[in-house]
Amino acid sequence: MNKKSVLLGTDISQVEVTNISPHGLWLLLHNEELFLPFSEFPWFRDANISKIFNVELPSPNHLYWSELDIDISVESIRNPECFPLFSQIG
Repeated sequence: MNKKSVLLGTDISQVEVTNISPHGLWLLLHNEELFLPFSEFPWFRDANISKIFNVELPSPNHLYWSELDIDISVESIRNPECFPLFSQIG
């Protein structure tokens, strides 16, 4: 008798930072890769790398970096032109 496991592995990492470059960072959200350029998301440019990697997905369209106190909607990453950002870095 050929038995297959009924339970599949649980997806424990719903969101993950996969790369950081001088231009921005890449997130893997489920099976979608998203790029956050520092020009559009400047709060990450000078952030500590370990704090950037500490990202949470509290809801399907909400990313949160607790150590950086940054909240971003997933839609604003997909369509940044629809969400003009104003920041004062200096």
